[in-house]
Amino acid sequence: MEARVHPEESAESIRVLVTSDARLYREGLESVLRAAAGVELIPSASCATEAIERVRGLEPSVVLLDMAMDESFSVARQVARISRTVRVVALGMPEIESDVLTCAEVGIASYVTRAGSSDDMLEAINAAARGEVCCSPKIAGFLFRRIAALSNGRSGAEMTGLTAREAQILRLLQQGLSNKMISRNLGIELPTVKNHVHSILGKLGVHSRAEVVSLLYRKNHPDAEPPSRFQSTPK
Repeated sequence: MEARVHPEESAESIRVLVTSDARLYREGLESVLRAAAGVELIPSASCATEAIERVRGLEPSVVLLDMAMDESFSVARQVARISRTVRVVALGMPEIESDVLTCAEVGIASYVTRAGSSDDMLEAINAAARGEVCCSPKIAGFLFRRIAALSNGRSGAEMTGLTAREAQILRLLQQGLSNKMISRNLGIELPTVKNHVHSILGKLGVHSRAEVVSLLYRKNHPDAEPPSRFQSTPK
């Protein structure tokens, strides 16, 4: 059921698009937003294709994006390409550094963690509409460390000659993610991931994923052996 805007509501109401493939989750968010002041709820999207169609046709101010949905990163990236004014708020965001940095790089404006409340969500929506970033202290720490590394010339991409995308994939390789998991995480095709991994191996001068992780681990922990969980080579 679509929310109705009352005549007394100003033209400055925040037009919000809820995007999730979980119907119960979607309906719960809609219920909260209908009762929120200053919010105009537009028809929700249940998949990536619908989300992009809604952004193109309905011009929301803010997209609430369920990060557990398939192709969520792809949606965020496409929204950024379509419009410079639409803000994306990541919902159910795990506090994992690689995921947070990927979100920042594809243009996500604010973050609501899995432990976040409806009040946190509303605060993130309002912050995003003002052009501000709203996130937990832990996520803020990830972002500030990344900014500091870039400003000090210590970015992994610069040190190894990796592209920004390869640097994203390298972080996920360090976590032991398979190519399929990386594909889903970043919303890109599996052959594309394989090509990037091949390029990373060449630039680092190694021959396997395990050697990549071992090399990076030794740089950060010169006196320790890499964890055993990195000895396999997931596909």
